[in-house]
Formats: sequence, structure tokens, C-alpha cells
Amino acid sequence: MSAKNLQELLDQSGNTVELLRNSQLGAYIYPVVPAEFTNWRREQIAWRQTAVLFDQSHHMVNLFLKGSDAIKLIADTGINSVENFPVNRAKQYVPTTPAGNVIGDGILFHEEEDKFVFVGRAPVANWLLFQGERGGYKNLEVVKDDRSPSRPYGKAVSRQYWRFQIQGPRAWEIIEKLNGGPVEQLKFFYMGYMNIAGEKVRTLRHGMSGAPGLEIWGPYGSHEKIRNAILEAGQEFGIEPCGSRAYSSNTLESGWIPSPLPAIYTGEELRSYREWSPVDSYEATNALAGSFVSDDIEDYYLNPWELGYGSFVKFDHDFIGKDALQQIDGASQRKKVTLAWNAQDVTDIFASLVDVEGPGYQFFDVPNANYGSSNYDAVVDAAGAVVGLSLFTGYSSNERRALSLATVDPQIELGTELKVIWGEPNGGSRKVTVQPHKQKEVRVIVSPAPYSEVVRKDYPGGWRRVGL
Repeated sequence: MSAKNLQELLDQSGNTVELLRNSQLGAYIYPVVPAEFTNWRREQIAWRQTAVLFDQSHHMVNLFLKGSDAIKLIADTGINSVENFPVNRAKQYVPTTPAGNVIGDGILFHEEEDKFVFVGRAPVANWLLFQGERGGYKNLEVVKDDRSPSRPYGKAVSRQYWRFQIQGPRAWEIIEKLNGGPVEQLKFFYMGYMNIAGEKVRTLRHGMSGAPGLEIWGPYGSHEKIRNAILEAGQEFGIEPCGSRAYSSNTLESGWIPSPLPAIYTGEELRSYREWSPVDSYEATNALAGSFVSDDIEDYYLNPWELGYGSFVKFDHDFIGKDALQQIDGASQRKKVTLAWNAQDVTDIFASLVDVEGPGYQFFDVPNANYGSSNYDAVVDAAGAVVGLSLFTGYSSNERRALSLATVDPQIELGTELKVIWGEPNGGSRKVTVQPHKQKEVRVIVSPAPYSEVVRKDYPGGWRRVGL
């Protein structure tokens, strides 16, 4: 009998780790936006040297929350305080399970009184939708505008909003040219308005590339009009439209870990959520990848400190997971870092592509080398003990390095040499993104997150999410 929901699927599989490690989902796809407009190296360099246009219109869920109980839902489910969350502000929102483990994250936009929009990946949107339906909120309307299909095959695609970002050291010149005059540089995560091609559009002040920029959005019907206006105005400043291939790799420089495993697969208190979740949901089809393998799915769960969200945890309100988080000593938790991969070891991985004598190493794609929805590679010390997890891997043309974002034991200092085990054990899992291979130990240097010195020193908000 085929499973009808996530809980039934887990019951039938008998081993959650094996179910997810052998998912047949395939590669994670950023839909609709072309892979490259020029080439991914040129597009990466543009966000550091000139300006880039990111099109975020299709790969994230929009979840609209409306009504006087919307703020209560947000407070009940998020580790963040909502004491200071007025209209025209945004907040990075992080919900946890009753055990204090992270489900995911995303951005909440407070657009109007009693009107919020969550923008991010499916796990958090699904959690909010479930809690909104089951939590007894009388004055709450929740509407889900799902991400565009990964493979639309020529079908017309439409969303509630288009969503763009204009980023890079020359971004503000483009923004003011589009507006026909100065635009106030609001504080980080403050919202405002500007004019583009006769349209009044919403704005969010932030930066992803070490310089002030804007995220802008408006009704999807004006998508092409606004996009064309931005590219025309930005031509003299060297703007590049960024394709989906380069897009997610920005996070390697800016330090945001985009896709931890949602920690919802265990716990009796979450059974009703798993029974509510469809058998084709993100959580049910999620592809778990990498060299870290445990029989216990809970070994893949992460708490807020391990992902760099410890400062977000505020105990000034009641929320799901509060009791568990109050028992955690944040200083003793693993910490977020960047790992800089050894050039010769990475060269060996690439050289195996033309090694006719053996199966070679797991393919290292560029600029995004991840081959699962949630990626977990073991980080080991000189004695071979696991001291962390490498969670997002790729290549930066700006840094001329292979990099990964990781969480490591708290006593490990910057500058320490460790190793990442690249590739899966026993020749690899049955995922369609994996071919038979052998594992490779890659030397890495523990480095700051954000890795980019420009982002780290010049714009503290530069970690802003990209790969949602």
C-alpha cells in the first residue's frame, strides 16, 4: 500500500537516513532563470567589481500572513523577538522544533499593519502553514504562493511578485539613475519605495556583496518592464544579469548556510505535522548527500548556534522550542566557519575526471558543488575524529578558491588545518546525482564566515540570504 503522507512513508521505509540518502529527486534546480547570461565567472566577478542583477522571482515560496493574529503566529513559532518589528521592517526569521532544532530560515517582510510576507524555502513555509491552520488563530489568513516549477517545460509561469536585487559597488549609482534622483540609504533591513520606469516599487535595504544594495519587488505583470529598465540603466555601470548557476554561489563569500536538514523527522510531538505533510513534500523527497553518515537522523539536526543564529535567540516571548533552547549553553556549541580548500587536493579531484584507471572522485561541479538538497560532509582532525560538518560547497572566482560553509567544534581556532571527506562511503548512494567513486581527503583551513574580507569589514549585513 502506497504511503499517503510523510509519516506513512517514514514508517514504511524503516530507516529515515537511508530513505533520504537514496532520494531520486535529482539536482536542486533554480527554475525559469537561465543558467548563465554571459558566463558564471563573469557574473560572480560583477557582484564584487561592478554590479549585478539577481532575479529571485521564481525559486522561493511567498507565504502571505494577514490579520491581527499574524504577529502572534510569528512570535509563537520563531526564536526572534517581535518587540521591535514595525511596518516597513524585515527580519530573518528562524523557527525551531520543540527540541530546539532548526527547521530552516527565511525573511519576513512587514509590509502593512497586520500584513506580513514570508519569503524562503519550503520547510519554513510549510511549518507556518501548518501552525496557522492548527494553532487556533481566529483572525488569520494564510495564502501560499508556491515556488515556480523546477521544470516548467515551456508552460507560462506566474507569481504574485517579481523580486530582484541590485548589488555591487556601483549598485547605488544605478538605483539613483532609475529613480531619477537620490534614494535614501535606509538602515539595514528597513523598507521603502523608489520609482522605476514609471512604477512605484517596494524596496529593502541590505547588501550581499560588500556594498549597499536593494531588494525590490512588485506585481509580477511588470516583471519584464522593470527588468529591462534596470539592465538599460545599468549598462554604463557594467551591470551583469546573474544566471541561476552563479546565483547560489554568492553565499560562499557572504557566509549564510542555506539548506540545513529540517529537523522534523522524529519526535512524537511532531507526528501530526508529518501526517499533515504530503508524500511529495520537500521534506519527503529531500536528498541527503555527503560523507557524513549516521543511522540516526537526529545526528543531522542543527541548533541555532551551530548555524550562526545564536544572537537571534530571545527569551522575551514564548515560542516552540524555548524550553529546550534555555537548557543549551551557546558557548559550548559548534560554530559557523568557512573552510578554504587546499588547491592541490581540489586539483586532484578535477584530474580524476580524466583518470582512465579508476572510478575517480565524486564530481565537483562549479561554482556550486552540492549534489543533494541538504549536504553533510564530515570534517575531521589529524586523528580522524569528526569535529564538524561541511554544509555547502563550491567555488568563488573572486577568491580563486574552493570554499565550504561549515559548523565545527568551538575550541577549533581560525587558521587550523582540518580535512573534509569528499564523496560518499562505499562507492556512493543511489542518488541520481552520484556516480561510483572513491572518497578523497581534502585539506582545509578554518577561516572566518563571511570569508570575503570586503563583506566582513565593510558591510556587516552582507550575509544576507541568496540560495533560498
